[in-house]
Amino acid sequence: MQRQSQEWESRRHRALRGIIMLSSVEIVVGLFPGQGAYIPGALARLRAHDPEAAQAIETIDAVADGIIGKGLSQAFSDNTAGQLLDAAPDVLQLAVFATSVAAFRTLSDQGARFSVLVGHSLGEIAALVAGGALDVAEGAEILCHRITVLREHDTSGGGLLALGCAPDRAQRILDLLPTSGTVVAVDNGPGQTVVTGTADALRRTATIAAAIGLPSTALHSPHPFHSPLLAQARQELASRLSGYSRRPLRVPVFSPVLGRYYRDSDDLGELLASHLVTPVRFGPTVERLHRSGAGVWVEVGAGRALTSLVRSIEPAASVHTPLLPDLDTLRETGQYLAPAAESRTARHTGATAANPPAPAAMTPETGTSPATPPRETSTPFASVPTQRTSVPPAPTPPVETSAGPPAREAVAARVRDLYATTLEYPEEVFEDGAELEADLGVDSVKRVELMGRLGVLFQLGPPPDDMRMADYRTFGQVVDFVIDSLARAGTT
Repeated sequence: MQRQSQEWESRRHRALRGIIMLSSVEIVVGLFPGQGAYIPGALARLRAHDPEAAQAIETIDAVADGIIGKGLSQAFSDNTAGQLLDAAPDVLQLAVFATSVAAFRTLSDQGARFSVLVGHSLGEIAALVAGGALDVAEGAEILCHRITVLREHDTSGGGLLALGCAPDRAQRILDLLPTSGTVVAVDNGPGQTVVTGTADALRRTATIAAAIGLPSTALHSPHPFHSPLLAQARQELASRLSGYSRRPLRVPVFSPVLGRYYRDSDDLGELLASHLVTPVRFGPTVERLHRSGAGVWVEVGAGRALTSLVRSIEPAASVHTPLLPDLDTLRETGQYLAPAAESRTARHTGATAANPPAPAAMTPETGTSPATPPRETSTPFASVPTQRTSVPPAPTPPVETSAGPPAREAVAARVRDLYATTLEYPEEVFEDGAELEADLGVDSVKRVELMGRLGVLFQLGPPPDDMRMADYRTFGQVVDFVIDSLARAGTT
């Protein structure tokens, strides 16, 4: 009995040590911006100073030249986003995509690892390329087909209008114009909602907003994105993208349009086409990932549009905008986001001498201590750790369950790996009967946090509001919770 007591005391000590380390085990979110995310000269600097980024840019340039008859040459000038949108709106979309893809290459070359990737509208194509579902050429082809289909099938003359309010208030304004066809296109959180419709309907919407003292801004957009006005374009784009296959994701990609993670069984062509007529729920996405433990948010593209939205929704969020100042900051951010140790990296990826990790362009091998945090590149950030002492949670794709119900052993292995990695406990202590608090010292707050991380790994989202931690005292009960949640979600 004394020996058993000493063993459990040792386990409890290690658990408490793991809890102390939790603050440095961050879920890192890569944000891929959409329309207008452009900085003059940024693409040219990426091409000139990073060979991997240059290769990606050259691939996109060649694909675009072959499909739409123009490449990226105009994007290498010092024109502003507005000037480029007036002169060559197609090139601006290509430049936004190319900048994100190239920036991700540079970050990855420096060792950065991401837990989840999120694209905003057009940015979802770049996020899928970064996640490994598409290669660079395929992503560029899909974007070019999107551009040509919109050019050929959108005759609406519509656009986008940003309102300085939450979606429910925006909807009440739109309800005053019941026959206008104007709808909510983008939910960017409580401070901004973008609506879409015809030019006349948007003018009337802006007039109502001004009458009640609500700020509104007409966005310089070539099309009324995320609108029923693009139904014909959606149908044509789905037809053109029907032949595209996809690869298994190496990094999970969450879609604010779909409201879920992409799955390896998804028909990417159909889903990407549906984006033209389906609203973007970026605000709810930020809230969901925050509840699931997201701690660091990185703008993988030009500007600070998405990180600014994140800070408006979650003021204490740690955000980075590495492309704003210079390429040195981009490299420093990549080094800062590198895992701390090869052994922990191997644990997350399953990499061994016989099973090496994926190529460095997307999931780089890292074996050095992280660099000091990069220079801050926006307003001063709260909650930025001074030194990363642990690797981000495993950036492996969420469990694919559509092919059939997973064996309990397979689910238990995933849960055990997450708990062991987070708490720095040996995996063998996580037996079905192990009491998480009484035996392992994991208090209720940390158990809720771990449940949130399970939501990311298994595509379950945040724990239910009515969840009682008292019902999940043992490791086996947690595994049963995951199995039951998968069944209720209809994914088994």
